[in-house]
Amino acid sequence: MHVQGVVLPQAESRDLWIRDGLISFEPVSDAVTVAKGGWLVPGLVDAHNHIGLAPSGSVTDVQGQRDQALADRNAGALVIRDCGVPVDTRHLDAHPDLPRIIRAGRHLAPHRRYMPGVAVELRDPAALPAAVLEQAATSDGWVKLVGDWIDREEGDLAACWPADAIAAAIAAAHGVGARVTAHVFSAEALPDLISAGIDCIEHGTGLTAELIDELATRGTALVPTLINIANFPTFADAGSSKFPAYAAHMRRLHAGVTDMLASAYEAGVAIYAGTDAGGSLQHGLIAQEITALAAAGMTPTDALAAGSWAARSWLGLPGIEEGAPADLVVYDSDPRADLSVLARPARIILRGAVVA
Repeated sequence: MHVQGVVLPQAESRDLWIRDGLISFEPVSDAVTVAKGGWLVPGLVDAHNHIGLAPSGSVTDVQGQRDQALADRNAGALVIRDCGVPVDTRHLDAHPDLPRIIRAGRHLAPHRRYMPGVAVELRDPAALPAAVLEQAATSDGWVKLVGDWIDREEGDLAACWPADAIAAAIAAAHGVGARVTAHVFSAEALPDLISAGIDCIEHGTGLTAELIDELATRGTALVPTLINIANFPTFADAGSSKFPAYAAHMRRLHAGVTDMLASAYEAGVAIYAGTDAGGSLQHGLIAQEITALAAAGMTPTDALAAGSWAARSWLGLPGIEEGAPADLVVYDSDPRADLSVLARPARIILRGAVVA
């Protein structure tokens, strides 16, 4: 196939050819032109996603998992960073029409400190390093911790792990070449995770100015999941009668999220786009998350990079370059000038095939 258009992020008008699923800038005879005159963006990345999870619990049937993945793909998300699911979705890798999935295994949480049936629940914090190694052995280089969750005795968000368990777990993961990320809402759980060398923070609503500076210094990434954080008032309302302190805490975190994101961006923290689809949100919302990043203070170009070429590089994947897999999205106009364009892809090419 032949594609012509303005290639991002370089913003150069180029011809590219696709043969055997790979990109080449050398002409291929008899190639069929499938897109001309558009804007070519490396396949979008949803860096926090849960294919195999729904609000009702696990999605175990193949078609249900396919439907989730297809919704993301048709929105332009050709790479999914799975942030923990309770089911094995590796069989989806045999489906060439579905996005590439980079998995983190199952969530790791203390007993009764996460959504029922979702996490591997540990009764002894000393077992965390071994559990991390078990998940790392079957993941795609990532492990997911639950850093904080509501403590029913305290009636509020509370850290899930002691500092020594966190340090040992992250060291164990790094020892086998895996990276670690953590679900964290509040400020209280963050210092131990960051000082132990965690690689990424999910949500991060409790980040303070001091912690943001430490993230920037360490190169720790942040995936803020803004369109899910927008639901915090609903979460607060659901728990307000039984856990009023928790509800008030969630409302404060929600109120400060825009300032937190703007401060992290200004400090130079690496920020990536993730929707948190599969929990309380449907799939296929990556354009909304990228737009939300821009609304919170990132430039449109940087917000798009957070959901495309920068995120791909972070995950070890190429963009639009010689010899790279042909994963790209074509838009009729420049999405950097108007991010609403992201909701209207003209062509989606995955593994060298036009899929939508």
